[in-house]
Amino acid sequence: MKALVYDAVETLVYRYMADPVPAAGQSLIRIEASGICGSDMHAYLGHDERRPAPVILGHEAAGTVEGGALDGKRVTINPLTTCGLCKACKSGRDNLCPDRMIISMPPREGAFGELVVMADRNLVEVPDDVPLAKAALAEPLACGWHAVRLGAEALDMPIAKARCVVVGGGAIGVGAALCLRAFGATDIHVIEPNAVRRATLDTIAGFTAVEPGAVTEADLVIDGVGYAATRADATAITRPGGVIMHIGLGEATGGLDIRRMTLQEITFIGTYTYTAQDFRDTAAAIFDGRLGALDWTEERPLAEGQQAFADIRAGVVAAPKIILRP
Repeated sequence: MKALVYDAVETLVYRYMADPVPAAGQSLIRIEASGICGSDMHAYLGHDERRPAPVILGHEAAGTVEGGALDGKRVTINPLTTCGLCKACKSGRDNLCPDRMIISMPPREGAFGELVVMADRNLVEVPDDVPLAKAALAEPLACGWHAVRLGAEALDMPIAKARCVVVGGGAIGVGAALCLRAFGATDIHVIEPNAVRRATLDTIAGFTAVEPGAVTEADLVIDGVGYAATRADATAITRPGGVIMHIGLGEATGGLDIRRMTLQEITFIGTYTYTAQDFRDTAAAIFDGRLGALDWTEERPLAEGQQAFADIRAGVVAAPKIILRP
């Protein structure tokens, strides 16, 4: 098969790779759409030791099953595999499984190729009327769904009455904002410093896109970026007794005003990916339209993936998400 392979820092090569072979309980999926995630960008820049070169990146994908019991089924892929037997898995918090593994981390190749293998239990069937490029958004949107669900539980007020702020206007942030709306929030602002992207966000219904500094207080803040600067912003604007949900993995340290968080009893919750149920619930919300039109992506050929990554790096991409098509 042809695949986009991360060969070295800032180097992606479109070349032939061996076809993956499914084992028992797995299916072979011909990829039709695969999104570029922030974690793919971290790997591309050499900032993710979990993804050493060479490896096929990509884990936000949808396609059609080839062969086996599910032959011909259109599916979106939950890329997070877990053991199913540990305490975390049995309690419904399978995203915390100690044996969790996501495709695009060796030894599991990712979805920036024509084919990928995935366990059948990780596949969600896509209705015929839903484009697979839209179904591929289930993975990034599920990260927001998981954070919003936990944030709503932690709030000391109904989410419908809360002022909600999302830091970051990429796909994670936009997805979190759309999930906030699906959960009943009505006062939603997305902070995005890039004016080019902010103009695109202004066309998406359900929230207001603003520049940094435009919002001074919030009940619930979701950091979809995860840099020291965004954590500092989050702790500065969260009101006493408020909640910060932290999704982004931009950098590991810095930014938190621990003294203010302690004196003002601000709750900080780190969130990682989603549970299998969160993923299924997010897919259902995509299919029935609760998350909106989802028409804010840009599509490019997989063969032009190197340029797509370079354009994201340069900050010239207006869309919150680029979808690559083999």
